[in-house]
Amino acid sequence: MGGHGKTYERIDGRLRTFIEEQPVFFTATAPLSADGTVNLSPKGLKGSFAVLDDLTVAYLDFAGSNAETVAHLRENGRITLMWCAFQGPPNIVRVHGRGEPVFRDDPRFKELLGHFPGIDPWTHGLRAVVVVRAELIRDTCGYAVPYMAYEGERDLHERRFAREDDASLDAYFTKKEHVATSLDGLPGLPLPLPPSSM
Repeated sequence: MGGHGKTYERIDGRLRTFIEEQPVFFTATAPLSADGTVNLSPKGLKGSFAVLDDLTVAYLDFAGSNAETVAHLRENGRITLMWCAFQGPPNIVRVHGRGEPVFRDDPRFKELLGHFPGIDPWTHGLRAVVVVRAELIRDTCGYAVPYMAYEGERDLHERRFAREDDASLDAYFTKKEHVATSLDGLPGLPLPLPPSSM
């Protein structure tokens, strides 16, 4: 991998191994509006990302103070995911595609959760499973990305949300200005929280 950039037909082999090994990745989305706010988010928490098949990946969308990604996906579906090598050979991988937030009352929700056996979603205030279908898969050299050491997961998110139940989570989201509605006024997380199909 590396060099001047290469396009891949599918997510498998060394490429799949690389993205599955990275402790952090980034998501970028935007509304259709020309003056809308572009969103970029870091994603971590070990076990919250999965490759479903050669062209499909998914990650768990946890409680947070906004829902820009969810709002943009609901409006237009465009998303880019990015992984960087902070150790080992330099590499940056981007998956450009179409994403969809699958909410808790969706019949697919339970089956999708089966792809994340290493994490307890309920202690993190799980809101949705974001499923992304790849349309363009590329890597580039990443020569300018520094070496950085992974020291471990923070326990703050779990400590913050482990004590919440549906009612209190719903109250938390409702209180936040940009959860039900994006910064640009697009529909975000459906509230009240739909009951879980689990």
